[in-house]
Amino acid sequence: MNGAVFSGIRAVLFDLDGTLIDSAPDLGAAAERMRLARGLPPLGLAAYRAAAGMGARGMLHVAFGVAPEHPEFGALREEFFDGYEACIHERTQVFDGVQPLVDRLRARGLAWGVVTNKHERFTGLIARRLPLFATASAFVSGDTTPHMKPHPASLLEACKRLGLPPADCIYVGDDARDITAGHAAGMGTVAALYGYLGPGAEARAWGADACIAHPLECLGLLG
Repeated sequence: MNGAVFSGIRAVLFDLDGTLIDSAPDLGAAAERMRLARGLPPLGLAAYRAAAGMGARGMLHVAFGVAPEHPEFGALREEFFDGYEACIHERTQVFDGVQPLVDRLRARGLAWGVVTNKHERFTGLIARRLPLFATASAFVSGDTTPHMKPHPASLLEACKRLGLPPADCIYVGDDARDITAGHAAGMGTVAALYGYLGPGAEARAWGADACIAHPLECLGLLG
């Protein structure tokens, strides 16, 4: 852990994939099944992990080398979405330390919530099936507002739902977009170094106010 210690914080907001939950195995499995259906050899789930934070775009790039501008990308993405929805909870787990972190935040009287670029089609399933999210005071998905991160709109929507000004919140995430969005919203920011850092990522250069290597280190940042 290193960086600022925040004072006067009343709520902690988190990114979802790579910050609260390890969904990479299910994301990768959906892409692997697409390869197998086409007679292609498996790559192994570990091949997908670093790209998990990029969602369908990352998974399809690893599986087939296609980018969003590829003419078949739209159809492949919809096939991936259907496959992922079917296996969304086969392997996904809450990261070690997240549940006790949430329990201790609540014991201190702090609210917590989720702000993710993942669409509600998937977040609704996750929120209903994982007990962790029963105590979340806000859950904002990628299609809740007109703009996704790095735009601050979804973070500001979470603040509205919490009834708090952004300055009373911090945002924890494992992608440069999270830090950009948090700063734009006027929040303190924390980079989760244990998350899905892509190839060549230099998380300490994102400009976050603090960095943590384990979820529970977040507690040491709250003055």
